Amino acid sequence: MRRRRAKEHMDLNAEINVVSLIDVMMLLLVIFMLTAPMMTGGLDLRLPEADAKPIEATGGLTVSIDRNRTIFLNERPLNLAQFASAFPSVAKRSKDKTVRLQMDGAITWDLHAQVVSVINGAGITDIAYVLNPKQEPAK
Repeated sequence: MRRRRAKEHMDLNAEINVVSLIDVMMLLLVIFMLTAPMMTGGLDLRLPEADAKPIEATGGLTVSIDRNRTIFLNERPLNLAQFASAFPSVAKRSKDKTVRLQMDGAITWDLHAQVVSVINGAGITDIAYVLNPKQEPAK
């Protein structure tokens, strides 16, 4: 009888070893989870609290007002006059016609009304207010 060589005994293994791929995926997930909160923006706002439903984070425009009455249009600082002249052209170029408005709790009604009138004047009526969820008292 003829002896087979060792190479002839080996069957072809056509399976993909996914254990190492899962390890890499889990490592990337952990890195993403650690770095994602740092990438959310740099505005220091104390948002008012209210019982409100969460809104979806779409790619629309974001208008923020900090406690120093500085208006941020997608994180670009402006005063009210600059905002009034820049917003209509930015709104026309935007595909999503929703504006997320986030304001510091110390902002007065007059500045809020002026900003909303500029937004409405540009033809946008869909304004989503960004608020903190109301904290329930500890039991």
